Amino acid sequence: MPYTPQQRRAHIRELQTYLYAISLMNDHIPPVVPDGSYGRETAAAVSAFQREYGLPVTGNADPATWNKIVNVYLAGVHAKPIPYSVFPSAGYVLRKGDRGEIVYIVQAMLGDIARQYDNFGGVEVCGEYNSETAAAVERFRRLVGLPSGEDVDSAAWNMLVHCCEHINLMRNS
Repeated sequence: MPYTPQQRRAHIRELQTYLYAISLMNDHIPPVVPDGSYGRETAAAVSAFQREYGLPVTGNADPATWNKIVNVYLAGVHAKPIPYSVFPSAGYVLRKGDRGEIVYIVQAMLGDIARQYDNFGGVEVCGEYNSETAAAVERFRRLVGLPSGEDVDSAAWNMLVHCCEHINLMRNS
C-alpha cells in the first residue's frame, strides 16, 4: 500500500508536535506550529534541534534525527515534575475578596492539610477568598506559629507549601 499524502501530513504534524513541545523545554529550538506542512519553519526547527543535540545539520528529519527527537520529547514528558511557582512576589498578599488561580491553590492546600489533620477543618475549593478560607488561613497561621491574621503573605505561603510537601512525603514513604 502506498504512502498517502494524508499519512505524510500526519507524520509531519507528529514531528512538529514533538518539536513544539521540545521548544517549550529548550529555548534554542524555535517553536513550530503543527500544521502538517514541512516548510521553512519546520526545517529551521529541525536544523536547530540537530545543532543543539550534536547531529549533522541538514534540516531533514532522517531516522537518527527522528529517533533523537522522540527520545528528547519522551525524556521531557517523563521527567521528574517541575515545581511551579505561582506566588507572585515576596510583597504580595492574598486577601479576603480575592479570586483566581492562586486562591484555588491555597484552598486545595488547606484541604490537603485538613485531610491529614482531623481537627483542622477544610474549605470549599471555589476560587474565592471567602470567610471560610480566611478562617482556615487564620487556623493555619496559628498552627505554624505565624502572627495572627487572615491573609496569605509570603511567610504563610511558604509554610503552606512546606506543610503540603511534608504531607506528600509522609504519604509516599
